[in-house]
Amino acid sequence: MFDQKVWWITGASSGIGAALADALSAKGAKLVLSGRNVGALEEVAARCKTQSLILPFEATDYAHLPRIVEQAWSWGGGVDGLVNNAGISQRSLAVETSFEVFERIIAVDLMAPIALTQALLPRMTAAGGGHLLAVSSVAGIIGAPLRAAYSAAKAGILSYHDSVRAETAHLGVKVLVVAPGSVRTNVSKNALDGKARARGFSDPAIDNGMPSDVAAERIVAALEAGQRELILAEGMELQGALLRRSNPDQAFDVMAQLMASGYAKKLGAEN
Repeated sequence: MFDQKVWWITGASSGIGAALADALSAKGAKLVLSGRNVGALEEVAARCKTQSLILPFEATDYAHLPRIVEQAWSWGGGVDGLVNNAGISQRSLAVETSFEVFERIIAVDLMAPIALTQALLPRMTAAGGGHLLAVSSVAGIIGAPLRAAYSAAKAGILSYHDSVRAETAHLGVKVLVVAPGSVRTNVSKNALDGKARARGFSDPAIDNGMPSDVAAERIVAALEAGQRELILAEGMELQGALLRRSNPDQAFDVMAQLMASGYAKKLGAEN
């Protein structure tokens, strides 16, 4: 599954993407590392124990995707696994959020991974199959406050990959969707506020979240076990995601109570 196989990771310069690069390289995988920060990608590549190709590109540059996919495919004689990981988050009330924020987050977090997968999928199926790993979010399951755009995009990631899984399982494509809760990354610091500006500070939940290397280890274990979905969360976040599926009305009440308790102010959003 990994040894001498080519795995392509988007958002590979930091966080879960960089941790997955370390974990997959330790398993013997050759890596295509994509993102926008070339310097950070080079640092990740330098740590890796296997061959790697640094392939920077803008996620929403759809016109150049055929060329980018060709580069990735030609480098290692195919792509055995694609990790749709790149994305940005949000921390703002929907009523105070500009439509520009929705456009940008849905473009980067939903349309860009769909575009890349659609460009790669015909090659993968023609070659006899492969792996798709998509990073969604607990917010894509439960619809978390202050994340209306992010939740919408991540719910779309989950549903899109569910459909692709159903359509391509008989063609040898295996799909794992991961829904992380709080993982210790810069996701909150880099999140957009209601005016599409970088927030600039983190959340206590993120700062005290699961270490990214632990998250990567659990994701790799899920791949090895052939899992099709992994809710990568603990405590209340895990319970909330499970409650949304087992008792939606109760989940809605819990989210409303969370807001009534001052959640927005605690996260630095106006209320």
